[in-house]
Amino acid sequence: MKEREALQTRAAHGDVVAFEALMRDTKAGLYRFVRRYVGDADETYDLVQEAYAAAWLAIRRYEPERSFEAWLRTIAINKCRDWSRRRNIRRLFMGSTDLHSAEALAVPDDEAGAEDQYDAAEQAQRLHAAIAALPPKLKEPLLLTAIEERSHAEAAEILGLSAKAVEMRLARARQKLALHLRPET
Repeated sequence: MKEREALQTRAAHGDVVAFEALMRDTKAGLYRFVRRYVGDADETYDLVQEAYAAAWLAIRRYEPERSFEAWLRTIAINKCRDWSRRRNIRRLFMGSTDLHSAEALAVPDDEAGAEDQYDAAEQAQRLHAAIAALPPKLKEPLLLTAIEERSHAEAAEILGLSAKAVEMRLARARQKLALHLRPET
């Protein structure tokens, strides 16, 4: 813990080596978080890079007493929100294409169990699409608490909300997901 605090302090003072160490420690978790937010692997890679670049540019404003990971998540959430706005504008002007259509899904192979693998992949794709389709105010608390297993208090700190607001948004997010993922009859 002391080593982490020392890294955070050094990074806050512009130490590139310390910042790189913090990046190595946080990159897998940040990638998973952003991937679940946007639902697209290529976009995720770009957004994670943007988040780290923005973090480095703002490193002098980072307060080492605060969790580096929480600070980084706040930056990543803002990058994801910007990406969502840009995507919506592109859709408005260029028309909508569904990246999660049947054509966009991988073609299954002829191995035994390929149909089961396809069904599992399709379910996972539906879940990713359903989460990505949630409005940011519902998606963010869901990703932070249910997926990243952060407490309501931690999510509230990252999002700048009260713990009660996080709890209410989680309930709404779960309701929307349940409706979206309900089996079709």
